[in-house]
This record gives sequence, C-alpha cells and structure tokens, in this order.
Amino acid sequence: MTSSSHHRRTRIVATLGPASSSPEMIFALAEAGVNVFRLNFSHGAHEDHGERHAAIRAAEAKVGRPLAILADLQGPKLRVGVFENGPVILEEGKPFRLDLDRTPGTVDRVCLPHPEIISAAKPGSHLLLDDGKLKLRVVNVIEGALETEVVIGGKLSERKGVNVPDVTLPIPALTEKDRKDFDFALSLGVDFIALSFVQRPEDVEEARNIAKGRAAIVTKLEKPQAMDDLERIVRLSDAIMVARGDLGVELPPEEVPVAQKRAIAEARRQCRPVIVATQMLESMIESPTPTRAEVSDVSNAVYDGADAVMLSAESAAGKYPIEAVSIMARIASRVEQDVEWRLRMDRSRPKPEGTVQDAIVQAAWQVSTALNARTIGVRTQGGGGALRMARERPHCPILAVTPHQEVARRLCVVWGVFPQVVEKEHIAQSIEELAAPTAAMALSMKLCRSGDHVIVLAGLPYGVAGSTNTLRITTA
Repeated sequence: MTSSSHHRRTRIVATLGPASSSPEMIFALAEAGVNVFRLNFSHGAHEDHGERHAAIRAAEAKVGRPLAILADLQGPKLRVGVFENGPVILEEGKPFRLDLDRTPGTVDRVCLPHPEIISAAKPGSHLLLDDGKLKLRVVNVIEGALETEVVIGGKLSERKGVNVPDVTLPIPALTEKDRKDFDFALSLGVDFIALSFVQRPEDVEEARNIAKGRAAIVTKLEKPQAMDDLERIVRLSDAIMVARGDLGVELPPEEVPVAQKRAIAEARRQCRPVIVATQMLESMIESPTPTRAEVSDVSNAVYDGADAVMLSAESAAGKYPIEAVSIMARIASRVEQDVEWRLRMDRSRPKPEGTVQDAIVQAAWQVSTALNARTIGVRTQGGGGALRMARERPHCPILAVTPHQEVARRLCVVWGVFPQVVEKEHIAQSIEELAAPTAAMALSMKLCRSGDHVIVLAGLPYGVAGSTNTLRITTA
C-alpha cells in the first residue's frame, strides 16, 4: 500500500494561537491532516477562542468531515512573587526562604503566595522552580514560611513556576478562572475539555459533574500523583493526555518514557483514547524541518499505539504550522506501513472482557484479518462500538456511522476511526437494512474499492446505545 492510498490511523491534535488563528490558516491545517483543534485557555481572551471556534466549524463544513475542538484549561499555576531589584542568583548550599510576605523578594527570600504548599510540605520535601531549572530542599517548616536549602542554583526571575513533585497538595484542579473558562467552553459547544494538573480521581469527578455529558473530559497526566492512581483516573476520564512537559519537570527525565508507555497501555486496556503531547516537533517553531530525534519521538508514540499525537507551540506560535502538521502526518503514515508496527499492534491486543460487544469486536478483528477486509463499518449511537473496535487495532480503517454530530466529533481523536454523520434513521430491524448503505458509504469515502469485503457491526434493534451484537460480511 502506498502513502498516497494509506488511511492514517493516528490522529493529529493541533493547538491554535497567534500563528494559526485566521479562518484561512485553520482550513489549511484541516486540509493538511488535523483531526482535533486545541484551544489553550492559558492564553487568549474568550473573544479570541470564540472566533477560533467559529472558524473551525466553518472549516469543518468546507473539508466535509467532522473536526473536534478541545478546550484546555490552565489549571492551578503555582508561582513565586516579585523581586525588589530584578532576578536573583541562588547559590548552591545557601539558605532561601519562601513565605507569605507580599514584600518584594531579595537574594534571601521571596513570597510564595500559596499557603497550601507551606502547610503540606515537610522537611526533606523538594521544590522545583522555573520548569525544574532550580531545586530547593525544605529544611524546616515554620509558621507561614518554608526554610530551604538550594540544591541546584541559578537565576530566579519573578513569577516563575513552582512544582512540588513529592507532595499531594490540598488544592482543587479547577481554579476560579478555570470554572469561568469551563462555562464559556461549554457555551461554545466544544467537544472535549482538558483538565490540567490532576492529582486525584476526585478532580476528574468534579469536572464530570460540571460537564454533565455536554463535553468529554480529557485528563492530562502531568503530576506523579496522577500516575500513582492511574487505573482509577483513566476509568473516570473520557480520554487521556500524556503531557510530558510538566510531567518531565516533576518526574526524573528517564521516567517520562516509561510513564508514557504505561499510560498508553492502560488507556487502551480501558478503551480510552490517549494523546501524546508536548515538544514533539519543538524545533519546528523556528525551523522548517524537525530534528531526527523528534521524528523518532513521534514514531515511538505511533509504534506504542497512541490514538493521537499533538502539536503545541509548533502550530500555535511557530513559523511553520502547516509544515509541522504535514510532517507529523507523514511520520505516522510511514510507521503505519511498517510490518513491525503491525506486529506490535497485534501482539498488544488487550484480553477480552467477556461481554457480547467484546465477543463481536473480537470476531470482527479475526474475520476482517482472514478475509483481508478493507473496512469495518460500525453503526453506533453513542460511539462505544467504534471505541471498542478501535481497541483491537484492526488491519483496516473503521468507518463509524452515527446520526449524532457530537458523537462523530468525539470520535475524531480515536485511533483508526473515520466518523461519518447520517440523518437520523428509522429503527432498523435487520442487519441487511444497515449493511448495504454502510458499504456504499465506505466506497464513496474511498476506504475500499468495489468488490472489497466490508465487515458491518451494529446493535439490533438499531437505535439503542451500547448494544453492538451483530456482525455482517458484505461487499462494496
């Protein structure tokens, strides 16, 4: 199979920003292969995000396929205060105090306007400043202050970030700003809302209670505490993002690839899409081509079976957003044509769970492989059948046919799924009523050729979510 005829299974998420917010650019990015657009609520006003949302929906109508929108909340950003005379140099082995005093800081102390950190830290706890460039060890906890020793020194500027890797902080994952952004994103009608700095399952439950099904919840893994409770957090989430930037600050660097592989495997086991994010093609912010190491990084995520790979500053603020999307699509397509990639997908199929739906999708994988079928068509109400089929990583594309636009958009992040919206149909009583139209649709979308085998899955009677119980073999 050549690249030109290859249907890329790995999805692409691209962040919008100053370099990529015009309607023309958003359409060009969609044409280049973007499946999900990310609105980063750490930057930009609501008005900006509203305009981008409208432009994405206009681009969706032009490209003729569903496009999903992900609103990424900032989360609780912990920062030091300001300094009296600009940046200071912290020297290794010297004492440095973090306190609640709002007076501008000096070389000996600075305000840490987060009493929850001071109350939770213990002697021996570590604090990382400025994305981990500086490291402090807590020597003593006193009323309203932490007395620390500088372990790794350097320049510290005002308002730099603070990470506390070995302490679970008694702070909510949603700040007041996040709650306002959450409400605004829901009012726009975004498909996904991403939670930053999740520490515990309760953080995800709180977001689900706010969303009430109006948007799917994406949990970003960027705290060691979330990795410690990975199974429960994945179960409560609709999707997972491995946010390697902040995760790499709080975990030793050599632990990040291990965490990434573990998260991908657990998400697939639980039938949750997983996005690998941060610094994937970082050099393309300034360069028209990536480094070979970055190409290998993206390839490894594809080899691991990630549902999606993400561009951050590369598409939001870089000089070459379209080129970054194009090369990411080329990398994924090339890996997916490698025999070793196919063997890995087959070897890593999770064990079945003993349900009717499980048995049907297992059978679909086996039949489609034996017949060299070109498409598996899934008629789905809520998206569950398509998600469950994608978990198997079949050898052919999955055509997900649904009457619900919001379901089609949420499937845009799922490995190998090509969602298509149809007008609400009558409740079919037989698989024959669904098989022929599904095969015809696969043919019109060039997912197969005339005469190819197409496997069709559905739940009968049609129209009930979560009831996939029927398999039909037909031809296009």
